[in-house]
Amino acid sequence: MNDVMAELAKEHQQVSFVKLEAEAVPEVSEKYEISSVPTFLFFKNSQKIDRLDGAHAPELTKKVQRHASSGSFSPSGSEHPKEDLSLRLKKLTHAAPCMLFMKGTPQEPRCGFSKQMVEILNKHNIQFSSFDIFSDEEVRQGLKTYSSWPTYPQLYVSGELIGGLDIIKELEASKELDTICPKAPKLEERLKVLTNKASVMLFMKGNKQEAKCGFSRQILEILNSTGIEYETFDILEDEEVRQGLKAYSNWPTYPQLYVKGELVGGLDIVKELKENGELLPILKGED
Repeated sequence: MNDVMAELAKEHQQVSFVKLEAEAVPEVSEKYEISSVPTFLFFKNSQKIDRLDGAHAPELTKKVQRHASSGSFSPSGSEHPKEDLSLRLKKLTHAAPCMLFMKGTPQEPRCGFSKQMVEILNKHNIQFSSFDIFSDEEVRQGLKTYSSWPTYPQLYVSGELIGGLDIIKELEASKELDTICPKAPKLEERLKVLTNKASVMLFMKGNKQEAKCGFSRQILEILNSTGIEYETFDILEDEEVRQGLKAYSNWPTYPQLYVKGELVGGLDIVKELKENGELLPILKGED
């Protein structure tokens, strides 16, 4: 989906594209009820006007084209008063505890300096979100004045500018970088948070709207028949979680169903529980 986003950003330069890591901004995930990744939110004048849950490239393209052509998105350029741009830049620099404004994306940096910056942050296991300044010329030019820093990449922590690549290299050499930037949670801690994200959590291939294997589709049908609310996580979107959860739960296959952070089992177990009339009490936490 990163490739799709990059292409859409090139095609619709009047649209701003911002990528946030759900784990890094739990308050945002909670506010907008993010239950699967990726989730795409569409805004106009700071108001949410649409959303798309799951990695549906054709549907995402349709939605971006529809809103862009209908004028849902505010165009870049002089139509934004200076005050609005300043406020917008403040929001962007505070969008995550650690924000990197770069050329391209972490997966596909589009300049050597941005690539080096990403490599340093990843090497130190620093958790960050990013903004592709090629996707928004207004932000690209405005942030230079806002921060009094003329080049990219630019790294912000808690909304405060830390600096560009040279500064980050200096901080790395002095061993200060690890104390300034927030660390990504260790995998085991992350898996614990994910399995406890909702009372009933299903780790599957795909999502509620589109299962990507027969086993996941069958378990969705069973859960939907119970009327119990649940959330899903698409393990195809995160290889680290996909492999790590197997060891964490000592369960080698997917889907995997968790209730209050405890593994219930896979499709066969869920089928047995349903046939025995035990599934609903377990999902309700009445075990």
